[in-house]
Amino acid sequence: MSTERIVVGLEIGTSKVCAVVASLRREGEIKILGVGQAPSRGVRKSEIVDFETASKCVREALVDAEEKSDVEIRGVFLAVSGGHIKSFNNRGIVTIPEDRGEIYEEDFEDVQAAAREVTIPPENSFLLSLVQHYYVDGQDGVLNPVGMMGRKLEADFHIIHGVSTRIKNSLRCLAELDIEVEDVVFSPVAAAQVVFDQAQKNLGGLMIDMGGGTTGYVLYADGAMKRSGCLSVGGDHITNDISLGLRIPMARAERLKVEEGSVAIHEVLPGEMILLKDETGFAGREIERAMLNNIVHCRVRETLELVRKDIGDDRLIDFLGAGVFLTGGGSLMHGMDGLVQEIFGHPVQLTHKPTVSGVTSAFDDPQLSTAIGLTKYAHATQEQKPEGWLKRLLPRIRLFGR
Repeated sequence: MSTERIVVGLEIGTSKVCAVVASLRREGEIKILGVGQAPSRGVRKSEIVDFETASKCVREALVDAEEKSDVEIRGVFLAVSGGHIKSFNNRGIVTIPEDRGEIYEEDFEDVQAAAREVTIPPENSFLLSLVQHYYVDGQDGVLNPVGMMGRKLEADFHIIHGVSTRIKNSLRCLAELDIEVEDVVFSPVAAAQVVFDQAQKNLGGLMIDMGGGTTGYVLYADGAMKRSGCLSVGGDHITNDISLGLRIPMARAERLKVEEGSVAIHEVLPGEMILLKDETGFAGREIERAMLNNIVHCRVRETLELVRKDIGDDRLIDFLGAGVFLTGGGSLMHGMDGLVQEIFGHPVQLTHKPTVSGVTSAFDDPQLSTAIGLTKYAHATQEQKPEGWLKRLLPRIRLFGR
């Protein structure tokens, strides 16, 4: 049996489509072989709004990844996101038959099914169920109940669900290209694989992933995922605010955000100006740096406060022993760490290098956290034998409505 497996992580984001090709080795090493990217069109707030255009962008990114890695891509681990994806925590309970007493693997499946016996919107389907803690006859701290003796098995789960048809649009893009979807993962969950190590999960940490059209988050406490979510606001909204506030074209506002944008409103010299040079269709002008920073600051502060409100439980936020971690393109903006620390009250870190080798340009780019995280997710689950996402998690979804 080969000791190496090739996997591909694919993110269809608002700003870009990114495919990361990696080699997984049984020794635990992940080696990035190539990164393919293409500008994203036909996608809004991480959801497909123009199927044909988005499909072309996906094809471009996959072709780019194939050329750079010298690997023929046949299957991918797909990240999905959007404000429609929600999560909750719930406990499942099953009673072990008296004539058996021993906990079997199928009992875990039953307790997971019991945890899902809740009402979700009829248009939604379950996407992912992540176990938090096991209990056997009331005993907590159980790491693996299979094989233990007991009469009652309980398990707490973090359960993620979303609108079936919106997720199906991403699946159809791959089906049209004859690419198999090996699994589907909520984007913040994938990014968290890169951002956190196990010690940080145990201490408690919050990851905020600010992308072009959405801002996702994951919160860990006591080694388990306690909260996750996605808000339909991101870097593109900052660009739009700059365009409206300064009355400049969107393309010029995007460049201004990337090159000069800052959330630090107190780091501006009196009367400091920024020169916008003449361009085709745009007459150059000067703008006040204080005005630019104030526009950026207001939007980012609002977004971060929405994240805090969505998490909802201040007790979880108060005890983040590992602090707050920033990733995604928005984390590159000057002054982000200071504002995040002000709002959440904890030390802030930017995405650190993931424990992978290979294409070094991908290591420190927080915009690739989700796609790289998908390969780490694949590595973590490679010893398992999943039934396939459609059959295992979304029985009502069919690629072509069958």
